[in-house]
Amino acid sequence: MGISRPMSSGIGIWDLFGTISGTRRLRQYTEAVDALKNSRRVKAVIVNVDSPGGLATASDFLYCAVSRLSAKKPVVVFVSGTCASGSYLASCPATKIVALPTAVIGSIGVLSVRPIVQDLLNKIGVHVDVTKSGRLKDMGSFYREATEEEKKKEEELIAGFYDYFVAAVAKGRKMEVSKVKELATGEVFLGEKAKSLGLIDEVGDLDRAIDIAAELGKVGRRLLPIRRRPSLSERLFLRFADESFEEALVQAEGLLSRRIFYIG
Repeated sequence: MGISRPMSSGIGIWDLFGTISGTRRLRQYTEAVDALKNSRRVKAVIVNVDSPGGLATASDFLYCAVSRLSAKKPVVVFVSGTCASGSYLASCPATKIVALPTAVIGSIGVLSVRPIVQDLLNKIGVHVDVTKSGRLKDMGSFYREATEEEKKKEEELIAGFYDYFVAAVAKGRKMEVSKVKELATGEVFLGEKAKSLGLIDEVGDLDRAIDIAAELGKVGRRLLPIRRRPSLSERLFLRFADESFEEALVQAEGLLSRRIFYIG
């Protein structure tokens, strides 16, 4: 009878690439984070980031997931390209942030976007008839301009998102809120500048990030990529549709609605 050997411990590595959306990609991201958190083999985690951010609520969802992960084991964010807006928010709970010299970091701010197609509707002879229970019920609709009251309400809403983002950065980076607000203009910074401002900890490459993770996790430099197995329903779906097509459908659903982004 053979003797079973314990599986080797190491450093989990996970890629946060592309726009953060509220579709299947977000579910895959959070499931990967939870897998890293719960794995006994993973003693520290590297999050490889190259993302401009994305939807505000999706970015916050990811921020919460990374916060839970970093509360349990060391997390090192390595910025291999862009770490802006929502992806920077999601990176703030990390134990350390390392970035390449040419990495783009920051873009702390909020963006609210909605199309207004009133002129187009008038041109093609389409009239939108609305019955509503309150004067603000169709606030943010695509078929008319916003009223002054609605503009003020939206500014208050955006200010709430902004304050939340600033507070999260201040907490994660151990900075004064007033200092973060000075940097929260939507501007982005290259690696060295971001370090001098306190937005990251070190300028370096992936090897440096691995060294830090190994030291913090008291483990060897063995990397353990996380590979998520698709569910049965996902495997069935992928027989008939490409993931990019599904993503396009979801994006199309939101074309005529207001969307709030942490994106740079």
